[in-house]
Formats: sequence, C-alpha cells, structure tokens
Amino acid sequence: MATLLDPHARGRVILVGAGPGDPGLLTVRAVEALQSADIVVHDGLIDPRVLDIAPPEAQRISVAKQRSRHTLPQDGINALIVAHVKAGSIVVRLKGGDPFIFGRGGEEVEAVRAAGLPVEVIPGVSAALGCAAEAMLPLTHRNHSSAVSFVAGQCKGLADQDWSGLAGQGRTLVIYMGVATAADIAEKLMREGVAPDMPVAVLEKGTCPGHRALKTLLADLGAMVLRERVCSPAIIVVGEVVELSDAQDRLARWARTAEAMA
Repeated sequence: MATLLDPHARGRVILVGAGPGDPGLLTVRAVEALQSADIVVHDGLIDPRVLDIAPPEAQRISVAKQRSRHTLPQDGINALIVAHVKAGSIVVRLKGGDPFIFGRGGEEVEAVRAAGLPVEVIPGVSAALGCAAEAMLPLTHRNHSSAVSFVAGQCKGLADQDWSGLAGQGRTLVIYMGVATAADIAEKLMREGVAPDMPVAVLEKGTCPGHRALKTLLADLGAMVLRERVCSPAIIVVGEVVELSDAQDRLARWARTAEAMA
C-alpha cells in the first residue's frame, strides 16, 4: 500500500491498525510506520512486542479505555495528537484491530483534517477476522451464510437499535464489545425473530495468550458468559457458521455436568 504522504515529512499522523493482538498479524506497512514514529499514542490492549517495534527514543503515550472509564476522553486524544503534530512530530496512533471498525478512527481523521494537518490510515486485521480465523470459524460460507454484519453491543440505547434482518438463517452477525450486555443481546435478537437455538460463539482474547473459543445456543448466551466467566476483549458470533468452527460446546458440557449432579 503506497503512502500518499512524503515519507520524510515531519508533522503528520499515521493511524495504524495493530490487529487483534498477535504481533505476527501486523502488516508490513504498519511495521514501517512504527519504525518511523516520534510519538506512539496507543490503546491499552496493544502487545508490548508491538510497541517495541518503535524506536527506543520514541515517546509512548497510553490512552487506554475501559468500559465507562477512560484515561483520556476522545476529544482529549484528538487534541493530544494535533498538538504533537503541530510540534513537528511523526505521530503513530496505534489502535487495536482496524482503525475504521469500532476504533473511532473516523473521528480522529476528522479532527486532524479540521486542524489542516496531513493524515494517513493503515488498515489492520480486525478482531472479527483474526479471532474467527483462529477458531476456524468462516464468517461466510456458500452453504450457510451469504452475508455478514458487524455491530457494537455496548452502545447507548441497545434496545432501540434496529438489528432486524442482520442475524438468522443464511446470515452471520458479529457483535463487538458485547460481553457485559450478552444477556440483553440474546433477548433482543430473540425478540427480533432469531431462533433461540441459533448457534452462538464467544471468541475471548483471540490470537492472544489464554484465548478461548466457546459455543452455545442463543438462548443460553448470557448464562454461558456468566458460567464461563468470560472477560473482555471478546466478540460474539451469531449464525449457522458457528457449527463449522473449533469452538468448544459449553452448553453440552454444562448439561452433562448438571445431569451428573442430579
């Protein structure tokens, strides 16, 4: 991917997708950008080995975000980036996954452009693609799914969002940031007509140490997340394609355990 910017120019921003976690999934262009950085403004879940690609003298600034608790609000991050660029630095804004898939990359590009500064975006392997590949879960399949949709499960007004038609037979729905609202998500989808026995997978810490791929049925989603103590980061995949994956069947395991205890 050719850059539109002068590679030797000072005072510019490069938004870089760091992928889902494993440093081996970085693109070549992402590595080149990191090696050129004066400032690395990074998310909280970036593998330290990725940060180590930047020069030792490059300043590393964490703007880690957690549910309802941000180190720096988005407006503050935008202002931070702009200030360093105006000072003549090459700023790499390092974001998990892909900058333009639930990464607020669009907002940061708008802020930089509004300040009249140059910006480039280097895509990354999104969490959905990286985690699904690890779990051998094809998001589309000629016999099972001809469409895939991505939604955020942590947005305000979850009940008011219209997901009708996004999940069901022949379709795959991928839900980012849905662990804390898993039970509500299941109820919402069933109210919108998705069958309670639709297969669902939860892909936890994909491509990172301690990763798990768990599957159950939609009606059991919220309960499984609690039983298995699933933690973020994780994505939820709803659709028939889940049955093709290597995800462990936790509903069957729980049923066997419950039967043995009866």
